[in-house]
Amino acid sequence: MFDIGWQEVMVIAVLAIIVIGPKDLPRAIKTVTHWVRKARMMARDLQDGLDEVVREAELEDIKKEANKIMDGTEFDPSKELAKELDMSEFEKDWSKTVGDLKDSTDPDAKPASDTSHSEPKPEAKPEVAALDDDPALAPKPDATQSGAEASDKAKG
Repeated sequence: MFDIGWQEVMVIAVLAIIVIGPKDLPRAIKTVTHWVRKARMMARDLQDGLDEVVREAELEDIKKEANKIMDGTEFDPSKELAKELDMSEFEKDWSKTVGDLKDSTDPDAKPASDTSHSEPKPEAKPEVAALDDDPALAPKPDATQSGAEASDKAKG
């Protein structure tokens, strides 16, 4: 409990003999040990009481949860599963998508005059010039080659 070594105990014993005296020392030790036992017993009772309160609180919470489950007021597996697996919104979206797809692919259907749902026309992409036509990308002639040989290699 306290980190007291034998040297400290010896100093306390010598001081107790000097202050209390050898005649009254046994009675003083008995009184001190009585109060120490009483303090330990009170601390143990307090700890046990606190543990009991915690256990009762936990038990009460567990009882409430169990009663909710047993009464069916809190936990209804069929309702919970039905709510989690509700596909009505997805079914509506898919049926609308399927209907739109059927309408757009039906060969007998008349074209709609409303162009807001039609696909935008792709814009024409600019043509990329061929690399051979660009003189900046043509290979540079070596210093050892003549100009005619380099132009022949670039063309061919």
